[in-house]
Amino acid sequence: MTNETMSAKRSGTFAIGGDLTVNRLGYGAMQLTGPGVWGDPRDPDEAVRVLRRALELDVTFIDTADAYGPFVSELLIRKALHPYPENLVIATKAGLTRSGPDDWRPVGRPEYLRQQVHLSLRHLGVERIDLLQLHRIDPKVPLEEQIGELKLLQDEGKIRHIGLSEVTVEQIEAASKIVDIVSVQNLYNLVKRDAEPVLQYCEAHQIAFIPWFPLATGQLAKAGGPLDEISKRLHAKPSQLALAWLLKRSPVMLPIPGTSSVAHLEENMAAVSIELSEADFQTLLALAK
Repeated sequence: MTNETMSAKRSGTFAIGGDLTVNRLGYGAMQLTGPGVWGDPRDPDEAVRVLRRALELDVTFIDTADAYGPFVSELLIRKALHPYPENLVIATKAGLTRSGPDDWRPVGRPEYLRQQVHLSLRHLGVERIDLLQLHRIDPKVPLEEQIGELKLLQDEGKIRHIGLSEVTVEQIEAASKIVDIVSVQNLYNLVKRDAEPVLQYCEAHQIAFIPWFPLATGQLAKAGGPLDEISKRLHAKPSQLALAWLLKRSPVMLPIPGTSSVAHLEENMAAVSIELSEADFQTLLALAK
């Protein structure tokens, strides 16, 4: 595969918030950390190579979070890519705290969110965060206080745009009464589509929909299965078809497959060269149900 056939430019573009235009196939930086999304990666040099290779393949949207490491992912992004290209959009998140590997706990107190945003600014080496997403809504803190603090930070010039993660349509509507919500990051893939109503809402309101865990194919990829058959016919891997399906599913879809390997990154990026027929798309849509 050549750089051209793997270029994120082939995935089309979307303007986050109407003014941050990115190539739709991005990169998720969660896997640039140690086991359990905790601590440093096993191979820090490869992590740097992955990030730099992503930019070579025209990735202009990178998703990370303060909780990845914690802060390991953000610091690696700065080490590998700073000073950043003008067209690169880095989205980060705040609102989950960590006490160890695979442990995630929502904390939405305004003072905590403010502290984490300031730390992300420092760790990423920027004066303003392009897109700050509330990692989870803390059920113990009124939503108005959580979103209100992010709006204050936006008014102060620390945040450009605000998004949400793992939310319902009702929660998006409630948050939108306080501030413009420009992105939603929910679990969504070929076999797990509970967030379909949220995706449809995002389509109707031109909100970026960022599916996390985008490569899942489940039993559809087993030998002799329908996804296996389409994969062989198109000379593609099931994970590549999963990405191609997401890109075809909606113009507001911004998949962010993650990896800690350059080879796997290139494999994921090659999904942009796959053109699913409408028949194949509908077949996979029906099977996923």
